[in-house]
Amino acid sequence: MSARKLSTDKSQTSLAFSGPPGAESQHEQLVAYIDGGARGNPGEAGAGVYFERNGSPWRGLYQYLGRQTNNYAEYSALLKALEYALTEGFVKLVVYADSQLLVRQMLGSYRVKHPVLRRLHEQATELVSRLERFAIHHVPRESNARADALANKAQDLGASGEEQYC
Repeated sequence: MSARKLSTDKSQTSLAFSGPPGAESQHEQLVAYIDGGARGNPGEAGAGVYFERNGSPWRGLYQYLGRQTNNYAEYSALLKALEYALTEGFVKLVVYADSQLLVRQMLGSYRVKHPVLRRLHEQATELVSRLERFAIHHVPRESNARADALANKAQDLGASGEEQYC
């Protein structure tokens, strides 16, 4: 697997991974908007993932995390997106996140110092390696409202769940 940095400007930091030449599958690409939040940091935390398939709303996932940090919640959202995409048989995933820290750590631009986050980062990297193609982009918070709402839903309900949009 090779990694190729696509862009490192502040608005669209991204990374793409692709498998060996000729390994492209006919599977469609899935898009995930992810967000995590904690009220209190640490505090009651939740993760949200909003999926688009073929440019249309498809699924929403929310996960209650108990008492955690905001960064833990952000990584939990990424892991949830990766796990769900792989479970559903997708091999191409584009992720949009409003956490510059998470995006830059996944790019390798920032080191992951905290032991708990390092473990989550390693899990995410391992899941990414199972995909034929992966890209991650930083987006402004206002472009991530649906994932934010799902993370808040998890916190408000103290529960995890799934929404289907089509």
